[in-house]
Amino acid sequence: MPEKIAMKTPLVEMDGDEMTRVIWKWVRNLLILPYVDLKTEYFDLGLENREATRDRVTAESAEATLELGVAVKCATITPNAARVKEYNLSEMWKSPNGTIRAILDGTVFRAPILAKGIIPYIPTWSKPITIARHAYGDIYRNAELAAEPGSRAELVITAADGSEKRVLIHEFKDGGVVQGVHNTDESISSFARSCFAYAVDTGQDLWFATKDTISKTYDHRFKDIFEEIFDKEYKSAFEAAGISYFYTLIDDMVARAVRSEGGYIWACKNYDGDVMSDMAATAYGSLAMMTSSLVSPKGVFEFEAAHGTVQRHYYKYLQGETTSTNSVATIFAWSGALRKRGKLDGLAELSAFADRLEKSTIDTIEAGVMTGDLYDISVTPGKKRVDTEAFLKEVARRLV
Repeated sequence: MPEKIAMKTPLVEMDGDEMTRVIWKWVRNLLILPYVDLKTEYFDLGLENREATRDRVTAESAEATLELGVAVKCATITPNAARVKEYNLSEMWKSPNGTIRAILDGTVFRAPILAKGIIPYIPTWSKPITIARHAYGDIYRNAELAAEPGSRAELVITAADGSEKRVLIHEFKDGGVVQGVHNTDESISSFARSCFAYAVDTGQDLWFATKDTISKTYDHRFKDIFEEIFDKEYKSAFEAAGISYFYTLIDDMVARAVRSEGGYIWACKNYDGDVMSDMAATAYGSLAMMTSSLVSPKGVFEFEAAHGTVQRHYYKYLQGETTSTNSVATIFAWSGALRKRGKLDGLAELSAFADRLEKSTIDTIEAGVMTGDLYDISVTPGKKRVDTEAFLKEVARRLV
């Protein structure tokens, strides 16, 4: 075994929940620690510790990311009513991803991980589609109330001088619900600049869509800010790079995307990006075959496995059963963070290791060794279905 690769600056390490927490440890022990003298600041974002700290640990992990510049995150639970009961929670804690992204701001870029033999469900998608998801606001920072029968709901904005603007939302004859969402010009502008800069850096066209015909103030604000920043700051750079910026309505965008060959960046508002990134990842093969990186205008980066905690497999694991859970997104979260850490710290060897780790992972799949989700859709001759640990050991065997 060669000497371990040294690190200068720690990563922020955010541990998670259920089966992905188990996989996190396996990836760390099998694929990282034998090769890297790993330095991390560890934060346990498992739901039990979030409850014990009243979720302060989530904010602390984001604050550490602002200080150290690079984080790697495991999948975590966003509790619903069933989870509150299951984990005996004192309250229904908010999405940890939402909390972290609100502190870091920026844009989440998600792209499929392609491997030979894994054919997209949409056969025209011969090139990857990168989803650029706004990381702040909308329903992830919402305020909501139940309305009793006979209630009157109004939207009120109180200006700095105390004057008010009011608009009627609805008068409820029967009961109902009301939700208030917001965004800021500063965050939308950061989102736009991140998308334009990423497009120029990667040489890809940028598509952006909202529903401004219906949301004539909220969504239209996004459209206007994007257009203004593009015209003033990025138009000439796009022309020089031979790429284009295109805006349309979200429903038209979906139709265009399905007919396309891929190979572009699709910028989405926060919730749109949440949905479309899962749609795109699944269409390319698997939710676990997707990279996810948050790029913040503050100059920090967070890499995550942007899928669920695989609850069903975790219960099998607790019963002593083996599972064939796909670990690729977790591996690529680690490789992305290590590569960025190496680049920022001038450690070419660390970045090169990240490249080798990703290549070994893809080589394993293309050699026909894969987990169950990929086995079911792979056209690779002589393919072999293996359990989670066996797959990771095959990756380790190829990691040279």
